[in-house]
Amino acid sequence: MNSPTRPPTADELLADPVVQQALEKAWIDSLPNDPESRHEEGGWIYMDLEMGLLIVRRAMPSARAGIDLTNPPVASGLVVVGKFHTHPNPISEGWNPGPSASDLTFDEKHGVPDLIRSENGVHFSGPPSRRGGLGGGPGYPS
Repeated sequence: MNSPTRPPTADELLADPVVQQALEKAWIDSLPNDPESRHEEGGWIYMDLEMGLLIVRRAMPSARAGIDLTNPPVASGLVVVGKFHTHPNPISEGWNPGPSASDLTFDEKHGVPDLIRSENGVHFSGPPSRRGGLGGGPGYPS
């Protein structure tokens, strides 16, 4: 495999088996069928700058309707190209399955695609790919 020349798009992230597996695992772990214990789960999607492989790191579980993805861990040779989280609260109870106002604000600030798994599929928020390409440091682009 050659070194990557650009970050993947949100669609490319969603098509990757590593990301698909992480989204489904986060969905299961968020306990969407447990009204008392459901909570958001998520994490960051990194690209290995040498091989172009995608790697997922999970964040600490959070609240029923929130998760802190503001500080991705820095790892040598990896750059954040996306993030993901769940919206486990049901539409039937009045919850929005897509991006919240807070998601939209943070996703624009962080500059990477956000994949949001909910009961009706995956929603996208943020830019279509990492803002500024693969440069700008290993965390969120500056």
